[in-house]
Amino acid sequence: MDLPPYVALALSALNEAGFSAYVVGGCVRDFLMGMPPRDYDIATAARPEQSTEALKAAGFAVHPTGLQHGTVTAVWRGTPMEVTTFRSEGGYTDHRHPDSVRFEERIEEDLARRDFCCNAIAYHPKIGFIDPFHGREDIKNRRIRCVGEASRRLEEDALRILRALRFSATLGFQIEEETKKAILQRRDELKLIAAERCQAELSRLLLGRHAREILLGYPEVFAVLLPEILPALRFDQRSPHHRLDVFAHSCLALSLAPQKLCLRLALLLHDLAKPLCFALGEDGFGHFYGHGERGAELARQILHRLRFDAKTISRVTALVRWHDRSLPETASGVKRWLGKLGEEGFLDLLLFKRADVLAQSEVGRDEKLARIGACEGQIAAIRETGQCYSLKTLAVSGSDLIRAGFAPGPGLGRMLSSLLDYAIENPDENTKEALLRRAKEQSNG
Repeated sequence: MDLPPYVALALSALNEAGFSAYVVGGCVRDFLMGMPPRDYDIATAARPEQSTEALKAAGFAVHPTGLQHGTVTAVWRGTPMEVTTFRSEGGYTDHRHPDSVRFEERIEEDLARRDFCCNAIAYHPKIGFIDPFHGREDIKNRRIRCVGEASRRLEEDALRILRALRFSATLGFQIEEETKKAILQRRDELKLIAAERCQAELSRLLLGRHAREILLGYPEVFAVLLPEILPALRFDQRSPHHRLDVFAHSCLALSLAPQKLCLRLALLLHDLAKPLCFALGEDGFGHFYGHGERGAELARQILHRLRFDAKTISRVTALVRWHDRSLPETASGVKRWLGKLGEEGFLDLLLFKRADVLAQSEVGRDEKLARIGACEGQIAAIRETGQCYSLKTLAVSGSDLIRAGFAPGPGLGRMLSSLLDYAIENPDENTKEALLRRAKEQSNG
């Protein structure tokens, strides 16, 4: 491995102080996959106080970030790196934290405690790769396999269930049969894991190139976190516009969207209210009146339960709420949508709708895509010409109206809204002079 100079320096400092040290984990896996490592972790025989002394002597700033687990963080010119003592772990009564940690002398004992064989590889510049569990073979064969007994490994920390699925979704690795069996058997133990930790793994999984395959392959696992998907599984939409059941359609749409979390979350959740809103019409087709609004509330509850931040919840629920509404056909209509959703929000909605349409049947597809493209073109023209679509882009403000003699209060807000409507319909009139004149005419009228 061609290690960055600061990593090589840390290894050298520990080795010269008499302690064996290796880079371990994800950075080794990424290198063996031909990917640039994002960060580096070091495992060493040195105890935390010994690591601290050796690294400080080499010029690192060292912080005691996890002493109970033998971890310190070494910082080199703003770049952090975790340095952890070789360790083995006792039982996991809470399915999350080891009941006890014992410091060890050999790297092999440290590797034996890790989750998957592809992550249980160490590297030393002079010795080479230490790979007691044949992780390099798993990487070559693109396989996820637990270290040791799969059921026991997942019982120790149930979050490893989601980690296995996330690695498969992002790396394109297949999950080995015994590991797959253990994932399905132990899936209910995900209920013991903090929502924040599950959310972080789920978010990374959904951005993976193979997220659709994993969602469709393990619905019973995801239903532990998202029981709301159960009615959507194999739910026949009875519609000429759809060729897939609700959940399969949502997963396909998600895979066709850009790797942007709010988009992919919204596409996963957008039709979950359909089974709740289903009505069979006289035409023999299924109808789902109000499922956008009801789905938005369902999405809000789910995202809140999984501890997503307020900004993400707001963006996702807006996309779900608006996803089934007909797009505007006029420039003024586009500007009104821009005013309600903002430019980023409206553009995200169009990306959402394109993925949604492509995941439907071919009925009306060309017309739907043409309408989406027309809206994108109108937004570009509005942006290029600087046309008004919100109070922020209106040429007058409340302060301007007050200086012109209008009284503060609710009437001022109504006047601004009226001027905004006027400027949207009459783009050339969005000047301070024209709008103040218009305001005076309205007040006199």
